[in-house]
Amino acid sequence: MKTLKEVTCGSTVNVVRIHGEGAVRRRIMDMGITKPVEIYVRKVAPLGDPIEVTVRGYELSLRKADCEMIEVE
Repeated sequence: MKTLKEVTCGSTVNVVRIHGEGAVRRRIMDMGITKPVEIYVRKVAPLGDPIEVTVRGYELSLRKADCEMIEVE
């Protein structure tokens, strides 16, 4: 499986699994990124960090480290 970090700009993917533990995993889930949700990758910064996505109708910026924990298909 690939992670959200590997998704190209303009793609829409579905969350399969969230890796990580404790507070980091909880923070990702509190932002609305849960198992069956659809994520649209809007923009990627020139150096690749952060990545701007649309989740549940709102824009969200994620660090590469957080994107590596989100498994998508």
